[in-house]
Amino acid sequence: MKVFNTALGLVAGCLASTVYASDTAPMSKGEYLTRAADCVACHVVPGGKPYAGGLEFKLPFGSLYSPNITPDKETGIGNWTDDEFVDALQKGVGKDGKHYYPAFPYTSYTLMPREDILAIKGYLFSLEPVKQAPPENKIGFPFNQRWGMMFWNAIFASNERFVPDSKQSAEWNRGAYLVQGPGHCGECHTPRNIFQAMSTGNSLAGAELGNWQAYNISSDAKYGIGAWPEEAIVSYLSKGYAAGFGGAGGPMGDAVEHSLRYLDPADLKAMAVYLKSTPARSEGIPRPSMVMNDAALQKGLGQKLFNDTCVACHQLDGSGRQSPAGGLAGLKTVNDPKGRNLVATLLEGHTPTADRVDQRMPDFARSYSDAELAAVSTFVLRRFGQSNGEVKAEDVAKNRASALH
Repeated sequence: MKVFNTALGLVAGCLASTVYASDTAPMSKGEYLTRAADCVACHVVPGGKPYAGGLEFKLPFGSLYSPNITPDKETGIGNWTDDEFVDALQKGVGKDGKHYYPAFPYTSYTLMPREDILAIKGYLFSLEPVKQAPPENKIGFPFNQRWGMMFWNAIFASNERFVPDSKQSAEWNRGAYLVQGPGHCGECHTPRNIFQAMSTGNSLAGAELGNWQAYNISSDAKYGIGAWPEEAIVSYLSKGYAAGFGGAGGPMGDAVEHSLRYLDPADLKAMAVYLKSTPARSEGIPRPSMVMNDAALQKGLGQKLFNDTCVACHQLDGSGRQSPAGGLAGLKTVNDPKGRNLVATLLEGHTPTADRVDQRMPDFARSYSDAELAAVSTFVLRRFGQSNGEVKAEDVAKNRASALH
């Protein structure tokens, strides 16, 4: 996936002038790149102060907590030098010399040049300091031995900067830089191997994220986004939905709200151009056709709950009532036989503050039992998808328990 060739002098300085808003825009280069890198999503807890850290990351070997990256000198990065900040993003090594775990996407940020990283530092240092130390990490032996990351980095971390591909257009190169570098899309959308490194042979093929599934976003027409028009991808990235193609929820919804919707339309288009050129990965959940399954209309509990609660926003024909954001037809979410993102959305909701009220999805975790949510999920899967999926009450209970801990 990473573009490295010998044309080091190609488009000299183009990245620094094309990946952020123009000088006349209200957003500075540093703020723009901080948005593009989606820093706030990982460095804030619900209801907390932006960039103050403390967010828990549940990993196979324990829990990590994001650090405070405000300019507070005691608990944040206020005493960090330029070189220390650059090393953190390019090498995954903190001020104290300790190695970070790849939950921090330095394996992608390493593609960013020093000037872009220092622009981010400049913006972060312009913010109000917040005195807040994160909780101690809960990592057991031997995974708490950070020195071992030296060997991991030697194998899996490149520590190389992005180099434009002379065979591609400036637009493609800009999109490649944003997707691979600050946008770090592969960190969520690429499966990981047993060493928790991104599987380069399956780049952008999709991966599990807790209760959520990050879908295949490669150029494959059936399993990825190869059949999506560029304007649909731009709509999805900027608004969180593309009617008949996809709707962003969970971690992706957060990425849209905190990061992607702030990017220039030209940058979003460049990302779409690049994504549609990536190697096709024929795996994951296929996008369903727009045909509704009338056999699912059997007046059971699932349909009753849908008619009572859901039909006000999601109509039986798969279209959205008040907004196209409520459309269900053509979405992978309704074609996953396990209903992973569907159940997660029902339990957690989706209420981005930037969206209109009629585009927000409330959570139903406290309103309905596991059996009821399983029934309505199964109805949605069979009415709007073609996987003949079924969700059981124990599936919802497992998802619910995971979301609460």
